[in-house]
Amino acid sequence: MARMQAVHLIGIGGVGMSALAQAFLDKGWRVGGSDRLLGAGTETPTLATLRRQGVALFPQDGSGVAPGMTVVYSTAIEADNPDLSKAKALGLRTLHRSAALAALARGHTLVAVTGTCGKSSVTALLGHLLAECGRDPFVVNGAEAIGWEAGGARVGSVRPSADPNGLMVAEADESDRSLMALDPTHVIVTNVFSDHFPKAEAEALFRAFEAKAAGHVVDARDEPPGPPPRGTGWETVFDWRGRTWRLPMPGAHNVANAKAALAMALALGCEEGALGAALATFRGVRRRLERVGTLGGACVVDDYAHNVEKLAAAWGTLAAAFPAGVFGLWRPHGYAPLRKLLDGLAAMFNAVVRPCDRLLVPPVYDAGGTTDRSVNSDALLARLRCPAEGVADLAAAEARLRALARPGTALVTFGARDPGLPALARRLAGLAQ
Repeated sequence: MARMQAVHLIGIGGVGMSALAQAFLDKGWRVGGSDRLLGAGTETPTLATLRRQGVALFPQDGSGVAPGMTVVYSTAIEADNPDLSKAKALGLRTLHRSAALAALARGHTLVAVTGTCGKSSVTALLGHLLAECGRDPFVVNGAEAIGWEAGGARVGSVRPSADPNGLMVAEADESDRSLMALDPTHVIVTNVFSDHFPKAEAEALFRAFEAKAAGHVVDARDEPPGPPPRGTGWETVFDWRGRTWRLPMPGAHNVANAKAALAMALALGCEEGALGAALATFRGVRRRLERVGTLGGACVVDDYAHNVEKLAAAWGTLAAAFPAGVFGLWRPHGYAPLRKLLDGLAAMFNAVVRPCDRLLVPPVYDAGGTTDRSVNSDALLARLRCPAEGVADLAAAEARLRALARPGTALVTFGARDPGLPALARRLAGLAQ
């Protein structure tokens, strides 16, 4: 990739953009960016980490955009965004985030991980396996792998590499079909469900993406079920390809994720014994059934689940681990996703939330901008027949969760986008923000 003098990322505090920011830093570029939260006087831990690394941060008012920059935006950025408008007025180069990721991948052998669910977990796990097997991959993910944050010095969604032309593992986002901007050598498809668009469209998209790969394709849907995994606390033991594997994570969905990562690592030449040892040392991913701490004997868990399949898998896994009760707060991350998935979400919650559980639902997370706000959380609550209640805001949810805490139960924050969710989990666990 031609060296950029400077890059400016709009919405730099988001999971995708903050990963790109860290990746650009690791490649030696001068990085800046803007975020709506900065305009409101709020700085998340992610933004603070970027600032400590020398990233120039600005409110989203155009003030951070200057001549000579390349400006990176996402599908979520409106056409009249002040930063984007100024970039166009100055005649600057603008790149969609997928094109920026593709540019970062040039010169590397790219392993792209896509699918409806599990992308971030598989990307982190494959990166860990390859690293432990001596392959030193450059990894750009949509979630933070525990341990990659270097004690808070880095954004943990990126693993740096000393090899400028070696393996690169990257999460390929299907939500806006922009993954087709990538040119992968190898591809993993985790699964296919209806989420951002109908399942048939998702199937066609992933088939087209697989066709771009000149190397190995691992489609987890082709994997036979195999013997059921055995859970021992937070660890899962499973049999696969003639040997027993130990995964320090619970849930059948995580076993499926592990098999996909292992299959690709084996295809790339990693030795089976080394992979077994590496799998057993994987520390997990932030906000993916992350055990944050305890409160009153209850286990505090934080999870990114936000669609029907992810929520069902996460709640089901926790229900098996905590038969005394799961008390979960789930915040819808947008009005359009809630409207699209409303009936499926209601059916899923009615199926998985047990009489001993409790679901708390605050209003939709509102990130601003132009959107149809006609459907809010009350529409979901009206469809629920399980133990559920609305809460006015996260402060009310926190008070309710504290009141529900008791030994042998789990207090869980579920949802995407809202930085208040992981912060709430940390408060419940008595950890510093």
